[in-house]
Amino acid sequence: VLEVFFTPQGTLAEKLRCGGAGIPAFYTPAGVGTVVEHGNFPVKYNPDKSIAVRSEKKEAREFNGRKYILEEALRGDFACVKAWKADRSGNLKFHSTAQNFNPDCAKAAKICIAEVEELVEVGQLDPDEIHL
Repeated sequence: VLEVFFTPQGTLAEKLRCGGAGIPAFYTPAGVGTVVEHGNFPVKYNPDKSIAVRSEKKEAREFNGRKYILEEALRGDFACVKAWKADRSGNLKFHSTAQNFNPDCAKAAKICIAEVEELVEVGQLDPDEIHL
């Protein structure tokens, strides 16, 4: 069963970062005034194509005259990431744009599965270059 939720990309990144850091939720202005805030958007359909689940309305608050909506952190059971290098202890080094979402996805998951370009022995990665 697949459920689809609309989330702005920056909000998705922050949901993952918060999930990995143990922060349960955060406020963001992204999505204010859209279906993300108002809810009632189809998320899941029944086999007969009728709507089974609709998105819920988000909690909204105003801070310093600006409206924000509450977004909950995102945690996953598994994360599949691609790293450039890893050592046999599981330390990972990402390359280029792989640094954008992969570390946050890995931290937000209970179990992380990493595909790596190069596997090295423990001690071969410079500690200052280890991303995860």
